[in-house]
Amino acid sequence: MPRIKICGLTEPDQAIAIALMGVHALGFIGVPHSPRFVMPNQLTALVKNLPPFTERVVVLADPTDEEIEAYCLRGRVSTIQLHGAESPERCKQVQMRFPWLRLIKAFRIRSTDDLVKTEAYAAVIDSCLLDAYHPDQLGGTGQTLNWEDLVAYTPSRPWILAGGLTPDNVHLALSRLTPDALDLSSGVEDSPGQKNLKSVSKLLKAISVF
Repeated sequence: MPRIKICGLTEPDQAIAIALMGVHALGFIGVPHSPRFVMPNQLTALVKNLPPFTERVVVLADPTDEEIEAYCLRGRVSTIQLHGAESPERCKQVQMRFPWLRLIKAFRIRSTDDLVKTEAYAAVIDSCLLDAYHPDQLGGTGQTLNWEDLVAYTPSRPWILAGGLTPDNVHLALSRLTPDALDLSSGVEDSPGQKNLKSVSKLLKAISVF
């Protein structure tokens, strides 16, 4: 069964409930123009009472070292997800500056050419995340990737499937693809940042057969 990350959490009670349901990782958005944006001090409250060993992921886009540090200190972050236009060189800088953090690099995929480009990051990240391309939004759009383009995708690092996943289509995705993890946000929401716990439960049931 692939690991599960629920992203875009904004409510402490929902974060705790979802972690207790057995979700492996929780994602918090540090991108200011996102409707799910949380500031470093808000992240402190969001993670305060999470159960032990819950992976905390903060999503940032082209952050400065100071921005990364602010979220790490306030949120006891275990993983950084870079969702901007970061180069392999910048990922290497982050890796060296924050060696205790796991590093996910997100890629917004328009074609198979974009898939080829992910391999240039293999030496400087822990895993890659594939999301649907949107010209104005970095993620959480509800748009799906062309899964057929991913059938032959075998990166040298673990990979995470994102982009328009829901409890209703995740079975179809996993019948075609073998990602190491799944990332959902809008697919288990009533509105941006407001998760639907019944949808999360339905998701976990849907993937339990894999």
